[in-house]
Amino acid sequence: MAGSRRLSAVRLTDRTIALVGPVRVGEVNRWWEIGGAAHGDVYDDRWRRMEARGEWVHGEADLVSWFEPASVLDAGCGTGRVAIELDRRGIDVVGVDLDTRMLAEARSKAPRVPWILGDLTDVEITAPGAAEARRQFDLIVLAGNVMVFVEIGTEAAIVANMARHLSPGGRLVSGFRLGLSPLTFHDYDRFAEDAGLTLEYRWTTWDREPFDGGSYAVTVHRRPQDV
Repeated sequence: MAGSRRLSAVRLTDRTIALVGPVRVGEVNRWWEIGGAAHGDVYDDRWRRMEARGEWVHGEADLVSWFEPASVLDAGCGTGRVAIELDRRGIDVVGVDLDTRMLAEARSKAPRVPWILGDLTDVEITAPGAAEARRQFDLIVLAGNVMVFVEIGTEAAIVANMARHLSPGGRLVSGFRLGLSPLTFHDYDRFAEDAGLTLEYRWTTWDREPFDGGSYAVTVHRRPQDV
């Protein structure tokens, strides 16, 4: 719908952040299998067409901004649509993805944003100037169905690694649709609980509409303040 702000869902520079640990670069992943292995510019065309029709394409950024985080990790950032908008809004953002082509497109559009090539299961993001200190973020966002495009069986490890990168009181925000993988909302909640996070919100859209029990949900888990 033209003008609608509803979005159901469908990153290296002088500020480069250190990456520690093995990175399985170049492997064929489920994003390539399901999404068709489109080049970054081809993937971006979809969003450009939506914008040309007057559709709002920044619902994820709106929700992230609603929480007023000072720092955000865009996990599975792709071509940087969400991270670039957050950077435009003055939020300190880092993007990480496994797809070199998507990252190349992101870097070409926003070279001053830190874009990291890495696997969400074991990527280690360190604070600038601190080679051994893991960086923690106020909010981590997994937009664009990231959790159902990852390798089946790695979901718990991804949630646990994201939880390790959350500041005390930080939030993990994920939107995904059922049916693209065996992952269920119950599974996801269990992985988050095992990682020490508590369920805070579940909505049907990035516009924070109440969850209706359907196949798509935007879920927010939070790390306790006193960790």
